[in-house]
Amino acid sequence: MDGKEFLEALKKEVNKAVVGKEDVIELLAVALLSKGHVILEGVPGVAKTTIAKAFAGAIGLSFSRIQLTPDLMPADITGSMIFDQKIGEFRVRKGPVFANIVLADEINRAPPKTQSALLEAMQERQVTIEGKTYPLPEPFMVIATMNPIEHEGIYNLPEAQLDRFLMKVEIEYPNKGEEIFLLKRKEYDEFNSVQPITNPEGVLKLIVQTSKVEANELILEYIYEISLRTRMDERILLGASPRASEHLLFASKSLAFLRGRSYIIPDHVKEVAESVLTHRIMLKAEYEMDGLSPKDVIREILDEVEVPK
Repeated sequence: MDGKEFLEALKKEVNKAVVGKEDVIELLAVALLSKGHVILEGVPGVAKTTIAKAFAGAIGLSFSRIQLTPDLMPADITGSMIFDQKIGEFRVRKGPVFANIVLADEINRAPPKTQSALLEAMQERQVTIEGKTYPLPEPFMVIATMNPIEHEGIYNLPEAQLDRFLMKVEIEYPNKGEEIFLLKRKEYDEFNSVQPITNPEGVLKLIVQTSKVEANELILEYIYEISLRTRMDERILLGASPRASEHLLFASKSLAFLRGRSYIIPDHVKEVAESVLTHRIMLKAEYEMDGLSPKDVIREILDEVEVPK
């Protein structure tokens, strides 16, 4: 199965459980093949959880959901040692983080200590329980959800932690046609269970193929110039990090692979740049008060940076 076949089959299968959202499905596939993690941001009721669950089911990966709450402890995510009375000794009880796709629902509701436990697992792809290290299953991907309108009872993720996520994807309300189609399918109960189109081994093979996508010197310079502009822009307090440049390269490779190409073109970089960079830059307060958003700035930078021929 090549990249285009994988993406087409994935969209077809996920659409058994979700109406539309093909752009979101594609970006989740980009993150998976880039070995990255994603923030899904959207108001309640736009199918964030359904999309994540259907995505995991369609690619034959194990799925786990963690509902983040203020009283959640790190051990509730990673696991702990428990005493087994049957065998008379302690054994490891692995936490919900031991799955291929982990949905961290409302990640900003958990206190910083608990957030850090999850983010450490994301970075190291392993957890330590009572001094012993346990690798997480491969592939491993965290999909974290956030509600953009809530401000009470939340712990904002620091910029250093946001930088661990490959991309942030905003899920919008469905358009008129999609919502009416959704209502019709609900009325006649036409939503079907998702069947796997591949398995973990198949996904790992796709990841290896993706890594072979080429980026020439002009593309690397183009990515660098985009990141550099975010660091030099007077409206930006905190610009894109070198990790952001790496993630922009990885995401561009994955998109090229899914589009059936063996090399990156500038359009691939432009298509993923907004999702990869907007959550990594911090605007100065006076510009935020004027209604400017990181998305606006990234779009301006993409328009200004010369595209390689």
